Amino acid sequence: MADFDPAAADLSLVSLFAGWGLADEVQRRLDAEGFADSRFADGVVFQHLVDGPLAIGVLAERLGVSQQAASKSVADLQRRGYLAREADPADARARLVALTDRGHAIIAAAREHRAAIDAELVVALGADRVASTRAALADIVNHLGATPALRTRRARPPR
Repeated sequence: MADFDPAAADLSLVSLFAGWGLADEVQRRLDAEGFADSRFADGVVFQHLVDGPLAIGVLAERLGVSQQAASKSVADLQRRGYLAREADPADARARLVALTDRGHAIIAAAREHRAAIDAELVVALGADRVASTRAALADIVNHLGATPALRTRRARPPR
């Protein structure tokens, strides 16, 4: 079997592997900071709750899953201390899903770690290379029409 050469790989593959490598490094740092029970996929839920609590039905719709699947994810994240259910101030019968202090803390920690990794890459590769890589990847996102999903925090992993 031949060795894999990232420089010779299709752009989609090398981008995917770079993304996985970056995500793995963020996760390694989160683990070391006390968030060892977190998973990359948790961020798919968190992105919808950053701006405030949501009803489970709205969260399910944004995630593109059934209410049952969303409830299962919320229950797991609630058990791990990242989410809580709270009364809806507009409807006492309804419950909203919200980030807990721990949920906000992991989001802040992940942002800090991503910024630190960016800074490390600038040192390792140079500011111009990092900036041009970021610009090229952003252009690809725009070209493929993925920008609206990112702007509205509706990014989802591929099917």
